[in-house]
Amino acid sequence: MTWLTVLLLLVVVTAGLLRWRRPAWYWLTFGITLATLRVLVRYASVMDACGLTVPPSRWRLALARMSNRPAPESRPPRILRIRPTRTGLVLRLKLRPGQDAFDVAAATDRLRHSFAMYGVTSRELRSSVVELRMTGYDVLKRVQMPAKVDRAPMRVPVALREDGAVHYRDYRAIPHALTLGATKSGKSVYQRNLVAGLAAQDVALVGIDCKQGVELFPLARRFSALADNPDTAAELLDALVSHMEGVYQLIRAEQRITADVPDAEIAADIWDLPDDLRPTPIVLLVDEVAELALFATKEEEKRRDRIITALARLAQLGRAAGIYLEICGQRFGSELGKGITMLRAQLTGRTAHRVNDESSANMAFGDIAPDAVLAAIQIPTETPGLAVTGDSSGGWARIRTPHTTLRQAVNACNRHADRTPDVPELAAFRPALPQLKPVPAPAVETASAAA
Repeated sequence: MTWLTVLLLLVVVTAGLLRWRRPAWYWLTFGITLATLRVLVRYASVMDACGLTVPPSRWRLALARMSNRPAPESRPPRILRIRPTRTGLVLRLKLRPGQDAFDVAAATDRLRHSFAMYGVTSRELRSSVVELRMTGYDVLKRVQMPAKVDRAPMRVPVALREDGAVHYRDYRAIPHALTLGATKSGKSVYQRNLVAGLAAQDVALVGIDCKQGVELFPLARRFSALADNPDTAAELLDALVSHMEGVYQLIRAEQRITADVPDAEIAADIWDLPDDLRPTPIVLLVDEVAELALFATKEEEKRRDRIITALARLAQLGRAAGIYLEICGQRFGSELGKGITMLRAQLTGRTAHRVNDESSANMAFGDIAPDAVLAAIQIPTETPGLAVTGDSSGGWARIRTPHTTLRQAVNACNRHADRTPDVPELAAFRPALPQLKPVPAPAVETASAAA
């Protein structure tokens, strides 16, 4: 009995230490089993307390009266599946007649407390089927990306969501995006993750960094074109517009619109073209977009209008030509002048890191997801990389980017430098860099002496 007590005490102490110091290990060893049992045991009573049950149907009441049995109890949604994950549990529920997915979404905070989970989110999969994603610990406190992620062309895993899922930047689904954030908020780390993920794909990277290139020029070996000042940026954007027009001429020539060609084979963008004719897609990254919109003289104002006009044209017309925009900055509002709000309307994806005022959060989410504004202004200063992301559908979520140093991003770009395509229209803006010197192997005598 004494050994059993000591063993039980040792298990309890180990579980407590893991929960305090290594919550992810605790979840994988003890948390999954305890949480699953807690959900199954408490499920009926919790759903009843949260108002997620429906009264028995008339035929069940009539059957109970005829058989002289007690009246049946109210029924909660039926559990279709419960699946443990590396960060929590996933419950798939079948709603009863008369229930709505909004009722479940409104009760997620009460479900979180009742099931003793860290977080609960809800989404409707299809009619009458709802999925509850529960997290067992704060997955954003110490971000650990899963070893296996879904990889696809123009789709990059860049962060971890608060429900434990991976957040992807999918350019085929959301062509253009806006990323806001104050100084030291993690915006640059988000951009590094994006570049490091795109470096391994067949894509041309084009950068505009008006901070004299301190953010993007270290990654220059993987960039097909770079600009470090507004004058060069204006010329680069004009060249991109010319490239876009040339791609559209190619699509027109290869549309294959004839009476004997099925509609599914008619080309409307570069992804409908054959592989041997498809131009390389281009991702344009703009760092500190406000530097392109500010002006002090008449000449700078003309240059500013030229830049904003080119960006707006690329945002409106570039998707079918395989040109995607990634706009970053600290602020992005109407105070930057005419054309800014028209450009912002074309940027479907929105990501806001910690901002200094509410108006900056409104610039990102005020027109698409007002509920996300409050979440964006509540990001604490001690959690760099934490952000709120949303799109035009109105949905939003908290995400956090894993910390990636500039050296790690540079190594990724250097490793995939051979994938850097040559775009003829952008050849004048290709960064001129010296060749990498191979590291000499240690001499045999030196290695033997060291041994």
